[in-house]
Amino acid sequence: MNRSYARSDRISEQIKRELAELIQSELKDPAVGMLTITEVQVTPDLLHAKIYFTSPTNDPLIMQGLDRSTGYLRAQLSKRMATRGIPQLHFVYDTSIDEGMKISQLIKDALPPQ
Repeated sequence: MNRSYARSDRISEQIKRELAELIQSELKDPAVGMLTITEVQVTPDLLHAKIYFTSPTNDPLIMQGLDRSTGYLRAQLSKRMATRGIPQLHFVYDTSIDEGMKISQLIKDALPPQ
């Protein structure tokens, strides 16, 4: 296994855990309600991290709230993580769950009633 790959995976998992805790316990922005971080992808150079999230409300204000809180979240991550630098955070709404539900519904509709 490539060392840089393993390191980026470890950093991704740590960022995921820390952000989930920070967002739930310390983030005071009312626009950011209930959300779940589904995945974090860190580039091999550890300069950028894409944070995929879902929310039951799918409210566009959540994205704006996360964008406003990026600086605060990076500062808190730097206090919690023992790395030289913290990647730039880029939040992305994860549509895979919504798409999976649509596909499941299509399959259910295509099956004959029992």
